[in-house]
Amino acid sequence: MSQNSDRTVKGDHLRKKQIHVLATATILALLCAGAFSFFARRTPAQTPVMNVMISDGMKTVVEELTPQIEQATGRKLAAQFNSSKNLRDKIQAGEPFDAAILTSDVLDDLIKQGKIAAGGRAEISRTGIGMGVRAGTTKPDISTAESLRRTLMNAKAISFNPTGASSVHTNDMLMRLGIAQAVKNKLILSAEPGRPQMDVADGKSEVVFSLIPEIKGFSGVDLVGPVPAEFQSYINFAGGISASAHDAAPALALIKFFSSPAVAPVLLAKGMEPKQ
Repeated sequence: MSQNSDRTVKGDHLRKKQIHVLATATILALLCAGAFSFFARRTPAQTPVMNVMISDGMKTVVEELTPQIEQATGRKLAAQFNSSKNLRDKIQAGEPFDAAILTSDVLDDLIKQGKIAAGGRAEISRTGIGMGVRAGTTKPDISTAESLRRTLMNAKAISFNPTGASSVHTNDMLMRLGIAQAVKNKLILSAEPGRPQMDVADGKSEVVFSLIPEIKGFSGVDLVGPVPAEFQSYINFAGGISASAHDAAPALALIKFFSSPAVAPVLLAKGMEPKQ
């Protein structure tokens, strides 16, 4: 075979090899594109999120009702739980949100500031202040002022959240019992959500004062009962929508949902009273 013929054969072989490689790459690209299209068609659109700031007092209620809330609003619930005062500070600092469920006094203050829209505001529930002890331990008698006073004087440590909705009333109760100074060094105060209850569950503190749902729904802590009637103060909760909400309809649907018949039994089970 001549050199020219040899070069021709080698050239044809190289071109065939290049065509084969190109064809294989094309087929792989088409297969990948098809697979991507297949999975893309079957991937559901991501559900929009609704950011809601929620007082700790309503936490157990909202957690149980989350599936129904998401169905009623058509939005994935992104809940931020904290004390109403701490959430108020976040709102005042400009943190974005769509709706809020807070103590009524804090919510109304934010309405006056123009942070929450006046339209759509709705009362939701109220609850009282209770005392809790470590789960499984003996529940002391707190049915009267004298028995409560004796219990607190015998306790080695007393916990509550200094920013919580019940803190002002707890301090007032200690003053009226005449033991504020006597128990001052026993107080373990923490603004971290759930920390006062955790201190009791861990045995660092003997008793905790908080809103009844915040004790009743906390693992490792048993509710002794509400404080005596003469010291009881009820905390009201209300809902509203952000004055700067981009889509107010889902937020309004959230507030409306809390007036539905499905909510009342859950509120009662968690230690709250529905507002009529």
